[in-house]
Amino acid sequence: MKKQTMMTKTILLLLAGSVLLTSCASTTMIQSNPSGAQVYLNGEPAGTTPYTHRDTKIVGSTTTVKLEKEGYDPLNTSFSRDEEVDVGAIIGGIFVLVPFLWTMKYKPTHTYELTPSSGSEQSIIKTTPQQNQTKSKFDRLRELKHLLDEKVITQQEYAKEKKKILEEDEK
Repeated sequence: MKKQTMMTKTILLLLAGSVLLTSCASTTMIQSNPSGAQVYLNGEPAGTTPYTHRDTKIVGSTTTVKLEKEGYDPLNTSFSRDEEVDVGAIIGGIFVLVPFLWTMKYKPTHTYELTPSSGSEQSIIKTTPQQNQTKSKFDRLRELKHLLDEKVITQQEYAKEKKKILEEDEK
């Protein structure tokens, strides 16, 4: 009987410990549109988007984020560990008071929209009237789609240029 009580206490202690330890960490996915941007956290290189960030900072801690991608303006922002309630940490805090420092966590994802560098507002595909005659609409649309697939241009830029190409005969 005494052996069974000891086993029960050990299991309860392990469960409380596992809840306590898993409640300390918080994870978020940093995404950018377009993806493939360099991620700098607190001034240190961390990887490229999409990037999974995990830490054990306490409630209210702030992480600065800088995203850089060629052809786009750098984006500076931050996120704090006070975005969502962490129920596991609250339950762990009932057993030991320390987990109350980790009762909040990050949102699961942070998505940031990168803006094209200045000067990219002009026409994406530069063509002269002579080139328009030699290249078919189909070829120019295919080139435009390739630029979109390679994430050189945004969906909005693609739609704008596609509309220009398709409306050429109507003029």
